[in-house]
Amino acid sequence: MRKIAIVIGMLAFASLAQGADAGSPQTNYMLHCSGCHGVDGSGSPGAGIPTMVNTLGHFLRVSGGRDFLVQVPGTSQSALPNGAVAELLNWILGKFSPTEIPPGSSPYSEQEVARLRNQPLDDVPAFRAEIVGRLKGIGIVIE
Repeated sequence: MRKIAIVIGMLAFASLAQGADAGSPQTNYMLHCSGCHGVDGSGSPGAGIPTMVNTLGHFLRVSGGRDFLVQVPGTSQSALPNGAVAELLNWILGKFSPTEIPPGSSPYSEQEVARLRNQPLDDVPAFRAEIVGRLKGIGIVIE
């Protein structure tokens, strides 16, 4: 009886893994991002992992900010294909920072992600500081 229960459990798990949600942006977030950024996107600011909640959409407001979201190592070096990264970024923005997205912003495309992933950043903290400074210059303060 125990063997049957184990087999049923394994089949149920396999069907879930191959179900409609497999590879969805939410699933990809849980598998590839939540380990550092948390299930709720709050990050760990004390450990140098900034929150995405109510902030990330602001990055689309200034020069270099949109590119930065693709060029950070966790995104640019992800094993996910470019199309899945584009879907994931669009999902993250809509999930954690929808009211901060500037009107008229276009969603990330597979082609845009492919182009930006080939332009890695040399100094991520310095570039982020530049973007945060640009945002401060337009009245948006991000810690």
